[in-house]
Amino acid sequence: MALDQRGKQVAQGLCAVVGLLVLVEVGSGVLQGYYTPIYPQIADHLTIPEGDVNWFEAAQLVVSALCVPLLARLADLIGHQRVLLLSTAVTALGSWILVVAPSFTTFLIGWALQGAYVVWLPLEVAIIHRRLRGDADRDRRTRRGAAILVGALELSVIVGALTSGQLVDRVGMGVVLALPAIVVTAVFFVILLGIEHTPGDATGGIDWTGFALITGALGLVMAGLVAVRLEGPGFPWAWTLMAAGVATLLPFARYELARREPLVDIRLLRDPRQWPIQVTAFLFGIPVLGGQIPLSTYAQADPVERGYGLGADAAFVSTLIGVYVITLAIGAFTLPLTSRLLGVRRALVVSCLLVALGYLLWIPFHDQTWQGLANMAVAGLGSGALVAALPSAAAAAAPEDRTGFATGMTNATKTVGGAIASSIFAIALAVDGLAADGPQLEEASAPLSGYLTVWAVCAGAALLAAVALSVAPKGSFSERAVEV
Repeated sequence: MALDQRGKQVAQGLCAVVGLLVLVEVGSGVLQGYYTPIYPQIADHLTIPEGDVNWFEAAQLVVSALCVPLLARLADLIGHQRVLLLSTAVTALGSWILVVAPSFTTFLIGWALQGAYVVWLPLEVAIIHRRLRGDADRDRRTRRGAAILVGALELSVIVGALTSGQLVDRVGMGVVLALPAIVVTAVFFVILLGIEHTPGDATGGIDWTGFALITGALGLVMAGLVAVRLEGPGFPWAWTLMAAGVATLLPFARYELARREPLVDIRLLRDPRQWPIQVTAFLFGIPVLGGQIPLSTYAQADPVERGYGLGADAAFVSTLIGVYVITLAIGAFTLPLTSRLLGVRRALVVSCLLVALGYLLWIPFHDQTWQGLANMAVAGLGSGALVAALPSAAAAAAPEDRTGFATGMTNATKTVGGAIASSIFAIALAVDGLAADGPQLEEASAPLSGYLTVWAVCAGAALLAAVALSVAPKGSFSERAVEV
């Protein structure tokens, strides 16, 4: 009887915590869906070429990629609630900077700071898992709680997109940009007042040297890409910076291999069962993260003025996002069925091929709104399955004591892929692309050839991801990989 009573108390407490964390994911969904329909209006607001909006996404994704291992380790040391609160405060600060930003540079800083939200969902799952300590049904209940959070996230993405699409032509940009800042600020107080702090279990410290080395490597590569954008491909220092960034990975890897508790477990990442999954996550980040802004700006391009585009308004882009997110959910929820029918590896390969097909269809079919909806529906089915399966596939291919790291790294590698892709797409969508004398910035319209390049790169990345999964050794995937 006492055990039954305790079980009821645990269930009631868990419901309360999950309910509060759902509110956090509402804020995350607003951030992920709200801005996409209004990227062209943001470019007009800042008086910048629309291609340069991609730099916002690139900067945010770099911050996100660096946040995951650093904040995850910090959470194990000082407690998940405190780090969730810290990351929310940083995200709120970035959101309010966007409201008052007077220039491209200030807006870029605010947008980059918003990238701290990427750690919310992993920390929320960790909070649920920690609260169920000692529960015999801990893993199943944790997965159920995570599914509720993801459902709230996907619904909020649609709501956020529809809201901004309706508001942007009715109120000033200051009011439009203030709404997500208000939501994130409210999330901060939900966490502060509603989520109980529990001490961290880990001992030791943070690998700051490793963090500095990986930050330097990413910073040098991004600096090189910025130099190509500003000076053109003939500028030798641009390629020197990128080469230096890649070269920095060698001392980083050597340093991490020598540490007992590294920031990045290189030994695990080079395991034949693990690296194909992480490479897939990196390549998947190119279309799923890097391709978002170009799709928004293309959809709103005026075909009469430019000779291409769908001539849609922000409200239609909201609809496009809604269709995409719905197909994401369908792809994710049907993954267990397709995995049973095809096997886990084949199901993931088919998902990559669907993403590739969706973006390849953009190349010949990009003149009608129904074509855009159909293209994104195809890509969404494949993307949803990959979003759901890659973290658990990485965990299934990792030792039991490293599943958290493996799962987090799929998010980190995906965001790095998206960051690099966003930078490359910003160059491709410059007025003269990679003209030898450097791009001219007095025009705001990107060339059609730039968009064709974006879609081709997204499709090519998805095809390479299918190849990476195909060469993984037998036994890399287990039934744990289909538990979503």
